[in-house]
Amino acid sequence: MKILAIDTSASPVSAALLCDGRLLGEFYLNIKTTHSQTLMPIVSNLLSSGRIDINDIDVFAVNAGPGSFTGVRIGVASVKGMAMPLDKPCAGVSTLESMAYSLPYSDGIVCAVMDARCSQVYNALFRLNNSSVERITEDRAISIDELEKDLEFYDETVYLAGDGADICFQAFGEKLENVVLTPVNIRYQHAYGTAAAAEIMAKENRLCTPAQLMPIYLRLPQAERELKAKQEKLKKGEMQE
Repeated sequence: MKILAIDTSASPVSAALLCDGRLLGEFYLNIKTTHSQTLMPIVSNLLSSGRIDINDIDVFAVNAGPGSFTGVRIGVASVKGMAMPLDKPCAGVSTLESMAYSLPYSDGIVCAVMDARCSQVYNALFRLNNSSVERITEDRAISIDELEKDLEFYDETVYLAGDGADICFQAFGEKLENVVLTPVNIRYQHAYGTAAAAEIMAKENRLCTPAQLMPIYLRLPQAERELKAKQEKLKKGEMQE
């Protein structure tokens, strides 16, 4: 089974080719260039370098969120555009879960965290057991203080990963001695983790059609949140009158 996976959920962009569990190749850039400019050239070069025709791809996978609203939309739309004409199945992978599959550790807890601004993070916890990844919590948007309290219950090594790892480590890394900041070369999500998670999804018959593939948002975009706040404020003012 050949899987083409992409990630555009944050500042880095990456694409990976996985064939029957073997990583054929991966391209990764973290140069803060617009994903709409870099993604498709990366995919094209990856397929060309791997001598794989896009028609031979069995599954198209993407980190469908959480993450940057614009980045997630670009990734999902790109996978839809590639998979739909070929009538191929898709895998909408949790960005947080893909991080757990990217880490080369055999045991411990993966604390995947993405900066959600306003002292909040997108987070999920996973337990590593040899080569398997077990989900502990659902994807969620919580405060850094709430996350710290959650992690106090774990005695195992906790590996912080994601673009929110630094701010979390600064907040409670000294207080929780079992918390480890992962090295920068494996800290952020890579398309390899997306492909590895998609391979499990394919084996468990959890793939979807291109039409069914949708972004995963844990909260409304900032513009919608601000509009909702204004509407509630106006409504409250009208009720007081």
